Amino acid sequence: MAKAVKSLFFCKECGYETAKWTGQCPACHEWNTMVEAPAAGKKASPVTGTKRLVKEEPRSLTEIDGAEEERVSTGFSELDRVLGGGIVKGSLILLGGDPGIGKSTLLLQACRNLSLADRSVLYISGEESLRQIKLRANRIGSCSDRLTFLCETSLDTIQEVLRERQPETAIIDSIQTMYREDVDSAPGSVSQVRESTQLLMQMAKGLGITIFLVGHVTKEGTVAGPRTLEHMVDTVLYFEGERNASYRILRGVKNRFGSTNEIGVFEMQESGLKEVENPSEFMLDGRPSQASGSVVTCSLEGTRPMLLEIQALTCKTNFGMPRRTAAGTDFNRLNLLIAVMEKRAGIKLYESDVYVNITGGMRISEPSLDLGIVLAIASSQREKPVNEKTIVFGEVGLSGEVRAVSMARERVREAAKLGFTTCILPKVCLRGMKQVEGIACVGVTNVREAIGLL
Repeated sequence: MAKAVKSLFFCKECGYETAKWTGQCPACHEWNTMVEAPAAGKKASPVTGTKRLVKEEPRSLTEIDGAEEERVSTGFSELDRVLGGGIVKGSLILLGGDPGIGKSTLLLQACRNLSLADRSVLYISGEESLRQIKLRANRIGSCSDRLTFLCETSLDTIQEVLRERQPETAIIDSIQTMYREDVDSAPGSVSQVRESTQLLMQMAKGLGITIFLVGHVTKEGTVAGPRTLEHMVDTVLYFEGERNASYRILRGVKNRFGSTNEIGVFEMQESGLKEVENPSEFMLDGRPSQASGSVVTCSLEGTRPMLLEIQALTCKTNFGMPRRTAAGTDFNRLNLLIAVMEKRAGIKLYESDVYVNITGGMRISEPSLDLGIVLAIASSQREKPVNEKTIVFGEVGLSGEVRAVSMARERVREAAKLGFTTCILPKVCLRGMKQVEGIACVGVTNVREAIGLL
């Protein structure tokens, strides 16, 4: 009789293995994360099954070259910004996002730019045929012969091609479609994704090839597969955006070669993705004039200040319990600010439904939006519009105080560029801050004082 294939249970969060299923992972203590998969064979071990590409010997810090890594521009300044200045040779980069958001289009355009700069690029697709890729490539423009394509899902074949061709950059689209023949499980399973990523990581470091991995996401918005996938790669990028909106946001959540707070903004057009050089102007396009409940604030993403519009709507509730709705900001934070307004500013909202929205589909968790949310709610409640040329930012505490935020002068300068003439900000931020030409700064110490300016 044939010997039965042994199965193990893997934790999707930390990769812990066990012979039986448990509701809670013994290692990371997360619930309902154990999934069943066939045990990897002996050849699947990264130590015994993968040949070392480069022999390394232990060295001291004085023997290691400490020069800066040479970065290669992708032709997209927004993508280079998120990557920390460009791609680093031998790095492994994971790009995740919802289906149809534009992951493959972004990478194909980046490959085209690299090939036009006389750099060899290999695009490996496990989801599309060569004809489908060509139809998509025709929309973005002509490509150089330095860009080659391959349709393959076997990593053993891909490994031979990478060793033979030695491209400077390789794209794997997607990691969930790749499989290793010595792993007895289906493509996309925990074992296949983990072993495939391990092999590609060794290829990237050993051959000095920059490899981009496209990853599918779950309904929770995280990359499908084991959580260890994000720990193994050098950089994790998420491509976000609403399906019915034209803009896309590229956000870095992990980067060993740069900051993790930077974002890049793109606009989806018929010919592909186009960079948005001035996101503030793009986000404020179509703002209503003289409308109550509308306030412009400034958020900071990494080193980039971005102006956003906060809209609030209050109306008398028809139920025993008033309704609170937050779109683009934290729901619990909204409830906290409403309580502060009632206690510290005397604005009664216990009989009113409150709806708050960050326009453009942006999701911001920075506390500097607190003062803008408070003034937007107060403006809607009192039916008093905020001046169109006024910008507001500041953190609100439980005592009603308005606390300082970082890089206040950069936020004010960004507002002045777009023609704003007044800025309401924490008074403590005015200490030592140089005056910005063309805009008057008004400092406030608490929410009652800020609401009084309406």
